[in-house]
Amino acid sequence: MDDLAGFLRTRRSRVDPAAVGIPTDSRRRVQGLRREEVAHLSGVSVDYYVRLEQGRARQPSEQVLDALAGVLGLDGTEREHLYRLARQRRRRAKAPGGRLRPELLRVLGLVADAPALIMDHRLDALAGNRLAGLLFGRPMPGLNVARHLFLEEAEHGLYADWDECTMDVVGHLRLAVGEFPDDPGLASLIGELAMGSERFRRLWARADVRARTHGRKAYRHPLVGLLELHQENFALPNESGRELVVLSAAPDSPSADALRLLAALGSDSAEDRSTARARAQG
Repeated sequence: MDDLAGFLRTRRSRVDPAAVGIPTDSRRRVQGLRREEVAHLSGVSVDYYVRLEQGRARQPSEQVLDALAGVLGLDGTEREHLYRLARQRRRRAKAPGGRLRPELLRVLGLVADAPALIMDHRLDALAGNRLAGLLFGRPMPGLNVARHLFLEEAEHGLYADWDECTMDVVGHLRLAVGEFPDDPGLASLIGELAMGSERFRRLWARADVRARTHGRKAYRHPLVGLLELHQENFALPNESGRELVVLSAAPDSPSADALRLLAALGSDSAEDRSTARARAQG
């Protein structure tokens, strides 16, 4: 699904030669750096670098990876991804599985005023509180955020920042395949997204990686309108690849009022369903 060779090729194509001191003219036909230029700047032989990009080289050393990361201008997230891809041949992480601990579900239930859910590396919602279900308009588990974003909400319905969200999700999935390259469920999801979404295919080909641990999330809810929320991702100890995600509104903000209204509307709907069932039974 992902490999060191492909990542090096995409990063090389994005480096501006002038930024690393290489003069260019109108006759240059290569986008980014040439292989031999990367090799020279990083202090490795051209033959060795070519073999790296062809997937034929042995485990590169930390010194080589550091040099390549510097030449290619990788940020912290991209550097970690590069090192993880280089280690795949030695140690391949096992995809997490199994049921959630009851204690985690109890903690999730304590979050009453903000949508909260537990997600895995595939962006499957393993559990969610009541407000999370009201926000996404569906029960959890059962929601996959990537599938929901690209295949079910592709007309920009719920997600106010749809374009940015798509880049975040693809960047996350790129990191996930670097960490769990042997996960068949993840491979199947990526294949489904690629078959169903041109936007996903274009972003996936760029091989960008993103680690989103906190930040703004905006939603256009059909019942309460715009919700401007802050997302915090909390990695769960001893639960590899799983996170507690909480979407909170600033105190005394319109979004806080909208969340309270959403909770109230959800209660009204639940009461209406209960009344309807009672009438049917009577």
